[in-house]
Amino acid sequence: MAGDHETDVNVKLWKMKKLINYLEAARGNGTSMISLIMPPRDQLSRVVKMLNNEAATASNIKSRVNRQSVLGAITSAQQRLKLYVKVPPNGLVLYTGTIVTQDGKEKKETYALEPLKPINASLYHDKYGFIIMDGNGTLFGTLSGNTREVLYKYTVDLPKNHGRGGQSALRFSRLRMEKRHNYVRKTAELATQLYINPATSQPNVLGLILAGSADFKTELSQSDLFDPRLKAKILNLVDVSDGGENGFNQAIERSSMVLANVKFVQEKHLLGKFFEGISQDRSVYGVDDTLKALEMGAVETLIVWENLDIKRYVLKNTATSEVLIKHFNTEQEANESNYRDPVTSVELEVQENIALLEWLANVFRKFGCSLEFVTNKSEEGSRFCNGYGGIGGVLRYQLDMRVFDDQPDDEVSEDSDDVSEDSEDVSEDDDQQSSTTACLELVQNGEEACTSSAGGSARHCSERINLQRNN
Repeated sequence: MAGDHETDVNVKLWKMKKLINYLEAARGNGTSMISLIMPPRDQLSRVVKMLNNEAATASNIKSRVNRQSVLGAITSAQQRLKLYVKVPPNGLVLYTGTIVTQDGKEKKETYALEPLKPINASLYHDKYGFIIMDGNGTLFGTLSGNTREVLYKYTVDLPKNHGRGGQSALRFSRLRMEKRHNYVRKTAELATQLYINPATSQPNVLGLILAGSADFKTELSQSDLFDPRLKAKILNLVDVSDGGENGFNQAIERSSMVLANVKFVQEKHLLGKFFEGISQDRSVYGVDDTLKALEMGAVETLIVWENLDIKRYVLKNTATSEVLIKHFNTEQEANESNYRDPVTSVELEVQENIALLEWLANVFRKFGCSLEFVTNKSEEGSRFCNGYGGIGGVLRYQLDMRVFDDQPDDEVSEDSDDVSEDSEDVSEDDDQQSSTTACLELVQNGEEACTSSAGGSARHCSERINLQRNN
């Protein structure tokens, strides 16, 4: 389970992603939107001076509408910057302007973001390089956060070892070694092209992992043809049974100790623990069961797909004033019958409508659990999103949710029994007396009676006795 600090970072990162996606889809009229990025150690005075110069230039725009839009956005940026004494340690990103809403109205919005890491870094996550090399070909890839990317791959046809040839055996062996040498040289040259930044002449990866099914990886790591700058970045040599993308996946899994801080590996470990707990009643999945376990305080780690498309509705029955909480996907949200009482057909009033993911990000601490976001980019992530609804949790203790699924039906049947007994004027004392009589009869027959509250019931006694007989 991630610590509290890491959980806070994950939640902030998800909220930032959501805001960026919203801003990416936002549209304005003309040049009415400004994006201002300030790296760490930048001077606010320089930025303010730049905005003043831009405002002076914008005042010369001939179109009155465009001129007012641009000046309005610049003024909003200047006002927001007055709230800062200096640029935050990780820099500052400012988005401001007038956007056009879905109903065609204009709306002024301003957002100031403080990145979780310095924005002068090229990526939020460290990038690791992978070279998967065997007798059939080589694959070059990178792993950054939870994103795995194949940069380049090619195949080769190397001659096999054989005992034929007679006097030509030495020549065949020399040709075989020559092709092998050329294969290693080509791989080393491609590694330099892919993993060395030509602008800085330095590696663009934090570490390098060599993998393969034969000794090619060892030969490459020891070859003089391999760039010394990349040799210094080698973290691990990994044996894999396959080449290509299957070998890439195996190399990631078998380098998990080295890549412990990579989001992709953390996600695989977390979901592996979740899948393992399903057969042991130590995991729960699905919206209803997960929220039920969450309210019981049984969830230790709440796992949610970062693109979960489920809304949380708070509905009120206008006739009975009863408040209902329902969760709809996109199709259910468009079905008008879901907004009516199934018994009386009374229309339900929508009091609150919020994305379930956003609601969980705001309230998960109240349930004493940590919140983890996963993607569908890994094999485990895709399985979690498609097969388990994109929401689940790892439990603190064993919990059979089927018991709670049956409980409402039992309560309804017991309530209906009480209603029928009331209609027949059968008192509660008479019911207890009949239950006690049934228990006594079972005891007289050498059986053990149920000791449930209120004297138990004949049905409960018979169920317990049948269970003992089966055992």
